[in-house]
Amino acid sequence: MIIMAKMNETDNSAAVNLISQGTEITGDIKSAGDIRIDGTLNGNMVTKGKVVIGPTGRVKGEVECKNSEVSGLIDGKITVTQLLNLKAASKINGTIVTSKLSIEPGALFTGNCTMKDGDNGGPAVKSKEGEK
Repeated sequence: MIIMAKMNETDNSAAVNLISQGTEITGDIKSAGDIRIDGTLNGNMVTKGKVVIGPTGRVKGEVECKNSEVSGLIDGKITVTQLLNLKAASKINGTIVTSKLSIEPGALFTGNCTMKDGDNGGPAVKSKEGEK
């Protein structure tokens, strides 16, 4: 009996794109899958998946994604529809827009933060000020 496997088929929704340390990209990135950055991106990134910025990762531009874990540096705006996790080594200079935010002690953040209501990045949480 001969069994043959199809090795060429991949599920693009499960694909992980890696920008390794020592790699520098200038330009915008669009992806449906997850992205891990250990190198440098000078540009904007939009993905429907998760973005991981490793300890050596650097992004100068805007990031839009579903979930994110940051251990490196972001200089710009990051918009996360679900959970943004800032690790102890992370540094963010810019604007954060997210539904849920987790910050470890040691993380540095300089800028503005807007919390959205719901998992899909709905409208900003409104203040009850002025209501009776």
